[in-house]
Amino acid sequence: MWHRVLALIVKEFLAIWRDKKSRVVVVVPPLLQLVVFGYAASFEVNHVATAVYNEDSGLAARQFLARFEGSPTFDIVARLTRQAQIADMIDPKRASLVIHIGQTFSRDLLSGRTAKVQLIVDGRQSNTALIILGYANRIVSGFNADWLRDHGGAPPPASLVVRSWFNPNLESKWFIVPGIVALLTMVVTIVVTSLTVAREREVGTFEQLLVTPFRPFEILIGKSVPPLVIGLGEGSVIIAVAVFWFEVPLRGHLSLLYVALFFYLLAAIGVGLMLSSLARTQQQAILGAFLFVVPAVILSGFATPISNMPEAIQRLTFANPMRFFLVIVRGTFLQDLPPPLVFANLWPMMVIAAVTLTGAAWLFRHRLD
Repeated sequence: MWHRVLALIVKEFLAIWRDKKSRVVVVVPPLLQLVVFGYAASFEVNHVATAVYNEDSGLAARQFLARFEGSPTFDIVARLTRQAQIADMIDPKRASLVIHIGQTFSRDLLSGRTAKVQLIVDGRQSNTALIILGYANRIVSGFNADWLRDHGGAPPPASLVVRSWFNPNLESKWFIVPGIVALLTMVVTIVVTSLTVAREREVGTFEQLLVTPFRPFEILIGKSVPPLVIGLGEGSVIIAVAVFWFEVPLRGHLSLLYVALFFYLLAAIGVGLMLSSLARTQQQAILGAFLFVVPAVILSGFATPISNMPEAIQRLTFANPMRFFLVIVRGTFLQDLPPPLVFANLWPMMVIAAVTLTGAAWLFRHRLD
């Protein structure tokens, strides 16, 4: 039996290597997506185009604006002389933020009254607008505290001290790059697996497979091992790039991460084999793979928290192996996730893998009978 399975495994590796589509899927998309997500995908906002409309020539106004000018987050691109120019900056997206200082700003501060500053933000991209406002509020709060200290005012009744656990510098790549391990391994594994039977049908060797002494269980193993090896290899490369190139800390146990990756890949392989059994052509197989991958990524918590989703959608995420593997991979990288918490997210992937592989075996049995 095992000699036959080994021969089928070797055949599958050779088929993947000789097929141009399979080689491209294995090599090109992971490299491109690793670069795109690692460098381009970021929750940080830098070099915000900022316009200034300052109606006050006092020292306090100049000190206030100096904090924005000295910040690496904001780039002063224009200084306005009248209010009508504000729309000309915001509407065509020449500036994302306009700082408007009124005529009495310095006088109000020196007399002990509250001085008002208007921040006009382009709200067409709501998330970006909120981040910009957060940065601006931080500068305003710092100016207020320093002004009270330098001019003998009463300090604020309470001050907020922020400490970010696990990611002290709030670098978004520490959050995104570990998630790429889950994203790319799923994409590559499902696409490669979904092409296996579809390729056999296209080249006409599926009928020959029907008359061989292979049993459905043996075919299932032979079709599963190559994508599993490829997925482990892809995952290892991405983990190494995350640690040595993007310098994301790996604080947890690497052995636990690989155990989780193994069962995560089994779940993905089961899905890919089911799609492969149903597809008649490789084009249908690739289309089916991406019809599964896109919702799986959206419902995994890769970019948006699952807790923000409607309750009915949250229930659907329990059938998504990527949801559980993301918790493990990010926890292993950033917080040294304890083994009990790893297992709490590991056993659902085992269940999903068992269900998908059983479904794939059932489809194989009915296709081969």
